[in-house]
Formats: sequence, structure tokens, C-alpha cells
Amino acid sequence: MRLIRLVVQFSRTIGQPVVPINTGLPVVTGLPFVTGLPLLLAVLFFLGLFLLGGGRQVQSGQAQSEEVISPNEGLQHLDWKDARAALGEEALISGKIVRVGNSGRVNFLNFDTKRPPLFTGIIFKKSLDNFPRPLKETYLGKIVRIRGRVVTYQDKPQIVITDPEQIEILDELPETTTPVPANGEVLAGGVLRVATYNVLNLFDGHDDPYHADESTPTKPRAELEHLARSIQSLDADVLALQEVESRGYLKRFVQALLPEMGYQNIVHFEGNDLRGIDVCLLSRVPIGPVRSHRHLRFTGPDGVERSFSRDLLAVTILPPGGESFEMWLVHLKSNSGGREYAEPIRLAEVGQVRRLLDEALAADPKARILLLGDFNDTWSSKTLQTLVGSGPKALWSVASELVENGSNENGPDTYNKGEFHSMIDYILCTPAMAGVYVKGSCRIVPGSTSSTGSDHNPVTASFKMK
Repeated sequence: MRLIRLVVQFSRTIGQPVVPINTGLPVVTGLPFVTGLPLLLAVLFFLGLFLLGGGRQVQSGQAQSEEVISPNEGLQHLDWKDARAALGEEALISGKIVRVGNSGRVNFLNFDTKRPPLFTGIIFKKSLDNFPRPLKETYLGKIVRIRGRVVTYQDKPQIVITDPEQIEILDELPETTTPVPANGEVLAGGVLRVATYNVLNLFDGHDDPYHADESTPTKPRAELEHLARSIQSLDADVLALQEVESRGYLKRFVQALLPEMGYQNIVHFEGNDLRGIDVCLLSRVPIGPVRSHRHLRFTGPDGVERSFSRDLLAVTILPPGGESFEMWLVHLKSNSGGREYAEPIRLAEVGQVRRLLDEALAADPKARILLLGDFNDTWSSKTLQTLVGSGPKALWSVASELVENGSNENGPDTYNKGEFHSMIDYILCTPAMAGVYVKGSCRIVPGSTSSTGSDHNPVTASFKMK
């Protein structure tokens, strides 16, 4: 009907004579219709636009649904008796089905005959239509591998199965694995290494209806692999990241491509960015309290009330045998759209961060805080100078050593793309944190999207914890 109305409007614009015709559709009273070649051309014109529009939507949907990390990749492979080890996690659980039961609303795939069973595959009645054959006929006596999230009911582990694709029938019991321990000793020699890395759009292939992520493609597999190798080479105990879409996808990335790094602690809060890029943290060492400032409102120098473009995420790090400290993660507004638009936003954000730092240092002059991330501005800019401050509460950049050693005044490049090569990523220290910096440990590792999967170079530094 909408198409017919458009045809009518088009026919009027070309000034053709109009007479009623039989279209086979409900008559729109009071609207004339054209005949002959003009009508045919008009219909074909608008039908083409309609189909092309639909085609673009399909292609967009296909791009969004692309999977570059396979469903089973990186998951724990456990025997059914060890399923509790994966509690709360997606895992692959293997064993032989010895009983298929039914309680009316729930169907059970049991791996033992105990009551209650030690582990169960659960299929609710509402999901039975997804299974083409009777469950007993399909699975009883079969060796299977079930994929799903391990949860508990009455303190017994189980996986809820909604689709037969979650169950793989095997010829024999597979080898099972458990997570690999952390790579190397945490805090070797009492030294902790931190790093910050903008990883360039770590996005999955699923459309998030609550963010404008449609314009951001799934990060290609090759870039994921390059990025993983780059992170492995950093060997950071604690890693601050920017441009991550979700905790879930970050976790899949770690499971599939960084299983030996020991990043058991993943910190991610949903931020304010409309596209959905967030700041987050990976850590081998224990994590304490975490504070998000995404809801904080403040007024900048221009008098406009604002909030953080992404977030200011404050994470307490608890080094074993060492004194705790905080890492404050930032990702300030970029100059996309022009500096005249972005700088007032950055100045408002760094002004608020500086106020929060001053409050923390007033309460405890020995507060151990690292402020790190993508600041999207250079050292000599008003953004950085406002944030760094002066006097006894001034922040110190670990990259200062590199500048003193003959680099340009802003330090080596951390943004590695196009004509805008510059240093815009920093690790900044409060005076107490600067006091435990390991001299000569700062590194900025060069790369590119094609070699490391990112348009930023990571910054690393080490600190004496005990």
C-alpha cells in the first residue's frame, strides 16, 4: 500500500494523465492512478528502491552476525564429574547418558543414577519442539559433549539445553582439559608490570540494540590474532584496555586467544559511549573494590554540564604481599569532528579527574594511584597540562625517561595511523606511585593495524610492590 501511494505521488510529479486502473489491491479513494509506460516505470523505480533498501539491511545483518571466534574455541573441556569447576562459565561437558527422565515440565539427561544426580543436562518442555526425535531414542546410552553455561540447582551443577546443536554425539570419550595456570610467577621479584592499550574496536558480530554499533564491523580474525600476540609480548600483570564492546566478548577473546596469560580477573562496566566502546581491565593479581564514575555530572570551563564520554573506572589492585594501589582508567574524547568540538569536552573531563585526584591526595598525600589510558591529546596540550597539574600533587609520566633520552618533546608515538602520529597514551603516577617506579622499565611497543591489530601502540611500566 505504501508503494502504491509513492507511485501515485511520483506520477503526479511527472504530469501524466491519470485514469483508474484495476491493481488487485484495495482502492485508495480520491487518488488517481496512471496507466501505460509511466506507471510501469514508476512501479519499477520504487520497487527497485525498496529491494535495494532491503538488500542493504540483509547485508548489514550478515556483517553483524559474523563469528570470528568459534563457539567451542577456548572453552574448558571437562568430564561431567568435574563440571562444578566451570560454575558460572560456558564450558564443554562430556560423558555417557545413562538415564533420560521427565517430570512433565522438565526433561533430564543424567550421567549417573544417583538421586539427585551429580550433573544434569536440562531441557525444558518449551524447548522440546527444537528436537526432531524423542530424547530417549536420540541420547540414551550415547557418549555426548554438551556446550552451555554451568549453573546450579539445589547445589548441583547443570546445563540448560535449548537447541540440539548444544549436544554433540561422540564415538568415544574425548580428552578433557582444564584452564592453564598463569604464565610465569606473578610478581616475580616483587615487581608488577602494568600496561595500557587501545585495542581498536574489539567488537563481536552481534547487533546490540541499545548502542549504535551497526557502523562498527566485527574485528577480523587476523587482527584478533595479531592483537593477541602483541598482548602476549607485553606480558603485563595488569592491562588497561580501551575500545572494548562488552565484557562477554573480551572474556571470549581471552579464553580463545590468551588462555595462558592467567587473566582470571576481568573488570568491565558499561560506559556512556553511544557506540559502545568501553574502558576495562585484565589482571592476574587479585582485584579489590571497583568504582565507576559514568553517572557523575560536572561543569566544564565552558559552563556546560557534562558527564564522562566513556567512564572514569577506578580499580583497586591487591598485589600479593604488597601494598594496594588504584588504577584509574580513562579514554578521553578524540578530535574526530574537529578539535574545536572535542577540546571543551576533554577539558571538562580532565578538570573533573584533577578535582578527584586532589581530593584523594588531600585525604592521603601518599595515595598510590596510576592514571592511564588513551588521552587523545599530546603532552604539551592544555588537556594534559590541566590534568598533570603542578607542585607537590603533580602527576609524573613514566614516558618522561624516554623524552630525556632524546625523543621528541611529546615522547614516542603511541597513535600509529596516518598523518596524526603522536603520543596520546600515557601512564601517569601520583608522587607515591612514582616513588616505586622501576627506573628504565617504560616501553612503548611500535606496531600497526596490520601487525598488532591496533592503531595505537601500548605503553608498559613496572613498579616495585615489595
